[in-house]
Amino acid sequence: MSEAAPAVRPASTMLLLRDGKDGMEVFMVVRHHQIDFASGALVFPGGSLDPDDQVLASKPDLYFHPDKLDALALAFRIGALRETFEECGILLARPKGSKAPVSAAQAQQVEDKHRAALCEGKIKFSEILAGEGLVLALDTLVPFAHWITPVGMPKRFDTQFYIARAPEDQLGAHDGHESVDSVWVTPQQALADTKTGRFKLVFATERNLLKLGENRTVDTALDAARKSKPVTVTPEIIPGEGKKRQLRIPLEAGYGGEVFDLT
Repeated sequence: MSEAAPAVRPASTMLLLRDGKDGMEVFMVVRHHQIDFASGALVFPGGSLDPDDQVLASKPDLYFHPDKLDALALAFRIGALRETFEECGILLARPKGSKAPVSAAQAQQVEDKHRAALCEGKIKFSEILAGEGLVLALDTLVPFAHWITPVGMPKRFDTQFYIARAPEDQLGAHDGHESVDSVWVTPQQALADTKTGRFKLVFATERNLLKLGENRTVDTALDAARKSKPVTVTPEIIPGEGKKRQLRIPLEAGYGGEVFDLT
């Protein structure tokens, strides 16, 4: 009897952006070498959805989004902001009743009180928000990409990618557990550092860095994302020349090609 195919896990990934002196920068972390997915790789913050993300989606007093979204769409966005707080310490939220983002001082207080406990599963994100009188700023997220892990892989993820402007006064830092280093870097520099061996990238991260790098500023990146709808990408593993393997993705997804060597 053949083994059952692994379940596809819903996941969210965040591309936090800021304008730097050498162009637009994105926040990235280096995964711990003992993590079983993308170990040691330079990645965008993100991870699988948590059951509390769905619970939080049913509590509209704890988030703001101007559009009517279904529960799963809300959970994906909530998961992105929860993972951002867990992995970066950056909180995209507003005090309840305010249109202004949470101050750096308050964000730091919330991080000091709750980040470690959240990462350890000792408290829920919804409990933190309710207790601190905060509302998640889901409206700051713009859908950027949608990738599903190829069929046949031992772990498969259905991942929604979002981009957002990082709060100017929140710098971000890795958690020291799932990630062991962090960096604000231009997409071009991240790709260049991969060629020299400083970093390693998984295929989806590399393609999204290239796509993101078509923009020089946060404004142009956000504007471009708002004007386009992500095309779902489920890479197909196909035979190449000799013993090589290749990946095929939809040309219309906008990643500069259709067939790529699998390295």
